[in-house]
Amino acid sequence: MSSPSDKAANLPALTLRNVTKRFEGAAGKVTALEDITLDVREGEFLAVVGPSGCGKSTLLSLLAGLEHTNEGQIRLGDQEVVAPGRDRLVMFQQDALFPWLNALENVMFGLRLKPDLTEAERLESARYYLNLVGLGDKEKARPHELSGGMRQRVALARSLAPNPRVLLMDEPFSALDALTREQLYGDIQEIFTKRKKTIVLVTHNIREAVCLGDRVVLFSPNPGRVQQVFDVKLPRPRRMNDPALATLASEVTEALSAHLAK
Repeated sequence: MSSPSDKAANLPALTLRNVTKRFEGAAGKVTALEDITLDVREGEFLAVVGPSGCGKSTLLSLLAGLEHTNEGQIRLGDQEVVAPGRDRLVMFQQDALFPWLNALENVMFGLRLKPDLTEAERLESARYYLNLVGLGDKEKARPHELSGGMRQRVALARSLAPNPRVLLMDEPFSALDALTREQLYGDIQEIFTKRKKTIVLVTHNIREAVCLGDRVVLFSPNPGRVQQVFDVKLPRPRRMNDPALATLASEVTEALSAHLAK
């Protein structure tokens, strides 16, 4: 017979059941998300994709505990999500680095979330994660001395360093040029393969979602609902110009177009 701890260990990282979120708008209540039921498995890279107005960013805010559901429930393991927590960290579209701190200090700032660490342990961990994102030689550089892609790498290292159970990514590549995005896709896949972190990415870029995700959840808009879930069984590392990736991305696009045409 399995123990309660065994059962908890086998729970999905995140569980959403019948989640609905409404906001008060100028013309009355607006439903951003309606009846979302979804599991995010432990160690899974889940990509959520859809057009503007489908509630992707609202979903991330709910998972982070920054917003609360009107109906339904979100659980992290066996605990209900009711507030922000150190077990969930968000990587935003903008790097949001502190300009007066260098790369190493920015990563160490994230480690303040781990008050049980000594300063020496924080330093060791920060250097480990800077090396993990390929910036071990840039630890003394301030943000203005780094390219946009390098700043996002520092932001990624800062998000990973406290070792959250779930990393939430809010379109973190959309402001970057195509070449830099492609390089970061490779970095993210390598880190994911090594660390097997549970990641939820929201994006409007369908190819990006297929390139990075184990599953792609397609949301339809007004209100946001789960339209379809696609399993991505392509081997890693994946590249944006792979024919198999392009084929699956086309299937997702066609599914979205068919829904919007109704």
